[in-house]
Amino acid sequence: MLKSKTKWIVNKTDEQLVKVLENELKITPLVASLLVNRGVNTVDSARYFLFGKEQFHDPYLFKGMDIAVKRIHEAINNQEPILIYGDYDADGVSSTSVLMIALRELGANVNFYIPNRFTEGYGPNEAAFRKAAENGIKLIITVDTGIAAVHEAATAKELGLELIITDHHEPGPVLPEALAIIHPKLPDSIYPFRELAGVGVAFKLAHALYGEFPEHLLEIAVIGTIADLVSLKDENRLIAKKGLEKLKVTKNIGLKAIFKLAGVDSKSINEETIGFTLAPRINAVGRLENADLAVQLILTDDPLEAASLAEEMDALNKTRQSIVNTITAEAIEEVERNFPIESNSVLVIGKEGWNAGVIGIVASRLVEKYYRPTIVLSFDQNKGLAKGSARSISGYDLFQNLSTCRDILPHFGGHPMAAGMTLKLEDVPELRARLNKLAIEQLTEDDFIPVTLIDEEIRLEDINLRALEEMNLLSPFGMDNPKPKVLIKNVEIATMRKIGSEQNHLKVLMNDEGSNLDGVGFGLGPLVDHISPSSKISLIGELSVNEWNNIRKPQIFIQDIAVSSWQLFDYRGVKRIHNIAETIPHENRKLVVFNEEQSKKIIPGQKDELIFIRNPEEAKTVNITDANVVLVDFPPSKEILCHLIKGKQPARIYTYFYKESSDFFSTVPTREHFKWFYALLLKKGPIDLARYADEIAKHRGWSQETIIFMSKVFSELDFVTINNGFITLNQSSQKRDLTDSRTYQTKQAQYALERDLLFSSFQELKGWFDQVIQESIEIEEAIKEWT
Repeated sequence: MLKSKTKWIVNKTDEQLVKVLENELKITPLVASLLVNRGVNTVDSARYFLFGKEQFHDPYLFKGMDIAVKRIHEAINNQEPILIYGDYDADGVSSTSVLMIALRELGANVNFYIPNRFTEGYGPNEAAFRKAAENGIKLIITVDTGIAAVHEAATAKELGLELIITDHHEPGPVLPEALAIIHPKLPDSIYPFRELAGVGVAFKLAHALYGEFPEHLLEIAVIGTIADLVSLKDENRLIAKKGLEKLKVTKNIGLKAIFKLAGVDSKSINEETIGFTLAPRINAVGRLENADLAVQLILTDDPLEAASLAEEMDALNKTRQSIVNTITAEAIEEVERNFPIESNSVLVIGKEGWNAGVIGIVASRLVEKYYRPTIVLSFDQNKGLAKGSARSISGYDLFQNLSTCRDILPHFGGHPMAAGMTLKLEDVPELRARLNKLAIEQLTEDDFIPVTLIDEEIRLEDINLRALEEMNLLSPFGMDNPKPKVLIKNVEIATMRKIGSEQNHLKVLMNDEGSNLDGVGFGLGPLVDHISPSSKISLIGELSVNEWNNIRKPQIFIQDIAVSSWQLFDYRGVKRIHNIAETIPHENRKLVVFNEEQSKKIIPGQKDELIFIRNPEEAKTVNITDANVVLVDFPPSKEILCHLIKGKQPARIYTYFYKESSDFFSTVPTREHFKWFYALLLKKGPIDLARYADEIAKHRGWSQETIIFMSKVFSELDFVTINNGFITLNQSSQKRDLTDSRTYQTKQAQYALERDLLFSSFQELKGWFDQVIQESIEIEEAIKEWT
């Protein structure tokens, strides 16, 4: 048995709808079921999703768009200075860039401002607005921020500044007072799509300002749309799909410099290029320094400046990675020492000196490790403030729960799954207590078990190049349109091995009824030691096409593996048991020893962990259900082993069966041996065994032990008398069978025991254990039926 890391939940697919899509659209069953599971379950909607030419919504459906456009054009015509006020993440940077490009092309006198994460914090701030007023700014447009800036909006009005807010974060109960608020989630919004990223909202404003669709800005809009993990449906899907195509042929000097430095082939650009290459580098700038650098990279038309900025961003990203690793290690220590998950449903931890720019990443890592809603705070003792980032789990709405704590959260904002905040240091314990209380009321034990949602269970025979190529029609993948995860259940292992310079990855070839598939599991190399080659495995992962040496074939990137049945690990013949025992999981491990005298020699240093079993009655009492059972030495009988296993269903059995010497390869006398020896005694009379046993044995090609053994059997059957080493035939003895001798019985039983347990093949041994365990299960099932 091997437990999966998470709970697998497979979508229940309506097979009838799948058949309809399959037949009407002439698509594979795999793609048809993926569409149905995504809610695209009619022929028209599926055709539109896969092949249709989607249309963007009218930007003037936004409340306030007409007011904003009129005022901005007025500022352009009068050459009034305009300030774009952005945010320091990838969404904020791309939002700022989109509007900067649009306004410059429209002839505006425009500049941008992004607050410093460390000195100013998130969102508009009064000091920045006052400085803008001093510099003659009359119109400020926020992008990807501002919906929570109630006080700052009031300050702007007081200063004579006109404010246009474009944002997508959750609106609070009180909205800022502004000339216009362009936001898809306003209570009275009629805009058809509510899930735009900040850059999506800025893009819609640019569309309205141009008076025509700004296709050239899609390559920028796609960055924030994918990086901010918004739902890739409706307009977001359209921005992502068209934006990625534009990005592949981009003429933007700054983006090309980043791609060149990162070794990105333009033809292979997809959503993962943004998620794992571009966005981390943009975010690193805002996390460690000032995000202006990232905007400058996108806006520059100087190749030398672009190369220099790209190198600086890349270096900052490497520094960010190192800082994150250090803080994560310290955060884990803080959790383990002071806030264990057994007594904390929500983790709220902090420390002075933690870089406020990367604690969001640390929070994500803690959620991944502990699967608890997590807030990580950076403490500033001088200011008496804690600045934090939060990440959540399914079932715990961060924004809603934090909203109940507004009295101690003067600054916070975000989404159900992520948020940022600032509060007084003295209020941190209160925040922790309140959020934990709310979690206890809202969450159950099951909510703390990590869940992996799986699109469907699939058979190896259904995995082919056509299906995988067709599956790409569902891309780009992201939130609400995830890269398909499939379950492959109970397939045989053809080959399995560790790969990589550190042997920390796994490569497996699996087969099922004539079909086979290659699988690679990054970071799963250690599992090789915990999967018996004879086991059938179930696994989840993402399908892809492997192209190598002009050969294309399907493969799966494995994310998790499970074995549902008990497993046998065969270590018979291994001498250094104590070394191998270190590789066996300690959790619920049972080291079983039958010969207490030999235990120190067999497995030194493990005495406290050993379980000594001397007879069948003791074997019955040992609980090995779901245990990793290590059979250290050779049992005295099958009976004792049967009683150990019967009705207990172990997770794994490791067979060492250490035995100092074996009887299996010594000569076991047949009846012909005994007849010849009897005839010798009849002919030669009394024989001095001490003197002639070895000579007799050599004459026949036997061992001396064979002569001694037959003599003992004859003695037990009263065929001979042994006195002072002389063996004499009893002429008046009764006829008896050899099996009446206890010594003969013991020898035969030991021979059979070694044959079946020690010198059998793996499959024979596994079959014997299966039979004993299965008999127990059948008996238990029969009892359940009777009762």
